Amino acid sequence: MARALAWAAPHHPCPTAPPRGAPVPETPTSAPATDRTADHATDVRTARGNGLGDVLRRSAARHPGKPAIVDGATTLTYRELDAMVDAVAWSLERDGIGVGDRVALLSRNSWQFAALAWGAARRGAVLVPVNFMLTAPEVAFLLGDAEVSLAFAQDAFAGVMGEALETAGLADAAPLVTIGEGAGEARSFDRWLEDAPAGWEAPYVDDDAPVRIMYTSGTESRPKGAMLSSRSLVAEYTSCIVDGGMSADDVDLHTLPLYHCAQLDCFLGPDLMLGATSIILPAPDPAAVLAAIAEHGVTKYFAPPTVWISLLRSPDLDRTDTSSLRKGYYGASPMPVEVLRELLERLPGVDLWNFYGQTEIAPVATILPPHEQLEAAGSAGRPVLNVETRVVDDEGRPVPVGEVGEIVHRTPQATLGYWRNPEKTAEAFRGGWFHSGDLGILDEHGRLSVVDRKKDMIKSGGENVASREVEEALYLHPDVSEVAVFGIADPKWIEAVVAAVVLKDGSTATAADLVEHCRARLAAYKCPKRIELREALPKNPSGKILKRVLREEITG
Repeated sequence: MARALAWAAPHHPCPTAPPRGAPVPETPTSAPATDRTADHATDVRTARGNGLGDVLRRSAARHPGKPAIVDGATTLTYRELDAMVDAVAWSLERDGIGVGDRVALLSRNSWQFAALAWGAARRGAVLVPVNFMLTAPEVAFLLGDAEVSLAFAQDAFAGVMGEALETAGLADAAPLVTIGEGAGEARSFDRWLEDAPAGWEAPYVDDDAPVRIMYTSGTESRPKGAMLSSRSLVAEYTSCIVDGGMSADDVDLHTLPLYHCAQLDCFLGPDLMLGATSIILPAPDPAAVLAAIAEHGVTKYFAPPTVWISLLRSPDLDRTDTSSLRKGYYGASPMPVEVLRELLERLPGVDLWNFYGQTEIAPVATILPPHEQLEAAGSAGRPVLNVETRVVDDEGRPVPVGEVGEIVHRTPQATLGYWRNPEKTAEAFRGGWFHSGDLGILDEHGRLSVVDRKKDMIKSGGENVASREVEEALYLHPDVSEVAVFGIADPKWIEAVVAAVVLKDGSTATAADLVEHCRARLAAYKCPKRIELREALPKNPSGKILKRVLREEITG
């Protein structure tokens, strides 16, 4: 049986939210108390605040005693989670983290992840979630690019984070706090919070100030940081709630990584906005997923097709009570039609939704609802409440129904732009629309089908893999002459990363040697599942490698 987190114990005083009319501490974004009578603008904007911290405080007022998060033996009610978020925000301020400063987080799913995400937003800091599958050099690039001022890492990843901070030259500038017992000179998360006082209220934070930098591989050799504001996220939560059939009585199971915006912002964020209950697991292990559904009466679950397939193949499925499950969601990759039919047959009480989007849209853009799953299998559905979508030609003009064009969006959910990358921002927002880089078709019913990627990106197991990044890693091998990386259909990964490689004359390197070379430089999910050694690569008259031809040759 879950136990409540004893946060209000004497050695861990529990901060409680003061009345909304309490004085706001002096900050760079708040006028001094003596000026507040004259500065009506400050009062107005504070009263109209709709940041992530405000949203959670409202949920805590509506559902104070209701479980917000269940993580193993720890249960946090909405009142306790709100107090924890205040403690995080105050501790960030105490450590000199100001509005707009970046804070990195490297962790598997945990209640601490949620507390840090919403606590950073309440303080006005910018959270930088880090993929825990990345290598230390890959993490170092993100930390250096974001210029983080503080770093958090679960004990299991403290070594990687420490090495990355050293590599990025930030070991002195960005102290490390560990989620766990702590190691070396690093403080543990519990010790970091223990002095948090009661009676503290966060400063005003503009709704359109960045609260996240979500790094996306996209199609470039280096990740780009998409900046998201509270305005972006709250608009996206509203879209998910309305078009995704979500409600306050949901019991949601979160097993996909929270560093990914799909789990964090299509599901955990809307749950906290509504007052639903979130069950957190560190990973989507099929046996653990099914056990949690039965134990907690889970009503709602999101996973990419690869995880739904693993559940269908689990011997535990037919002997587990899944009768509470009423809502199922998938995305990140297309759902094979035969798998969709099997899901509907073996889980007949579950309604399914397909979510399509990308990080820069915070991330959902279109949804295919339950009643159209078979009728329009493979479709990404229609634009959600707060998104307007078109399919356009290279000049930005809408194409006729049934014709292929680039998918573009207008929405308050959209990123503020790419962190310190005005050129890429201008390119993405040309003509007043966000250009997705995906190619699609609209049918006569307004439903979108994604047919290809204008930019060369692979989605393997629900994760974005930039082919150019893998190619550059392979080019670092001294025996590699030419390389082309692309995705092919795969029953497990939906798309598998494949490399076609031409070796230099006289080389004795093997495919296994090249895979090992990649593993030393890239996260495991980015490494090729298959390497083909070739005498030459097919090219067009201008010398461009024809990946389409390679894909056809390999798949037949």
